[in-house]
Amino acid sequence: MKTLRALLLIIAGAVCAAAAWGALAPIKLASRDELFEIPAGTYARRMAGDKVEILPAEIHLTHGANDVLLLRNLDNVPQIFGPVLIMPGQSFRLPFETVSVNDFACTAHASGQMRVIVDDMPAAGWPRLQWRAARVWKKMHS
Repeated sequence: MKTLRALLLIIAGAVCAAAAWGALAPIKLASRDELFEIPAGTYARRMAGDKVEILPAEIHLTHGANDVLLLRNLDNVPQIFGPVLIMPGQSFRLPFETVSVNDFACTAHASGQMRVIVDDMPAAGWPRLQWRAARVWKKMHS
């Protein structure tokens, strides 16, 4: 019984330590780029009547962490994003320098629009822990 109790205390301590680290540690990412790819065949599928949703209607970036949108066109036709024509095989990097909400024309969307929201860096504590948890959740489900 004492061994089980000690094991539970160790596990609870490890969980608390991990949560404290997630809430307080500075956010450092390997790259500030947030990559989104337009897959090959997107245009053909759309012209065939497929409801192709390859990019989210809203992209959230974080100022100072992942604040560069990187679009890669793997399709065999050019795509338009805002005022930029992205040729097949090309990539386009768009850095965001301020917290903002930005609407762009985007031919990769059925609606023809995409919104990029640049949020402020989450404060230490609960907001930072939520931010990290959301990023892990997103990676697990993408």
